[in-house]
Amino acid sequence: PKRIVSQSPMDVAAAREKMIARRFGGAQQSRTGGKGSFRRKKKTVHKTATSDDKKLGSTLKKLGVTNIPAIEEVNLFTSDGKVIHFSNPKVQASIAANTYVISGPNEAKSEYILSLRC
Repeated sequence: PKRIVSQSPMDVAAAREKMIARRFGGAQQSRTGGKGSFRRKKKTVHKTATSDDKKLGSTLKKLGVTNIPAIEEVNLFTSDGKVIHFSNPKVQASIAANTYVISGPNEAKSEYILSLRC
């Protein structure tokens, strides 16, 4: 038969601190390997930027975007008066989804100077 012994809150707190010191701290720090350590069941997979690009590409493919060739430059005018300038961008569009994708090297300019090419 089990006996229930009532303890004062001070005894419980002291026992808890002793248990925590014995399991997690004390003279010995937590260890990564060796005898008695847990076995890693699964190797962690770190996300890379390429996996994000692949997800974006698959989402765009679901939308049905198509490449639009022969666009030399694109200027995006923001509401705060700045311009994002793309030279030789990759432009993709899906008219049905009202979606346009512009990617490539860009630069932000504070004032806009339009150059007309004829």
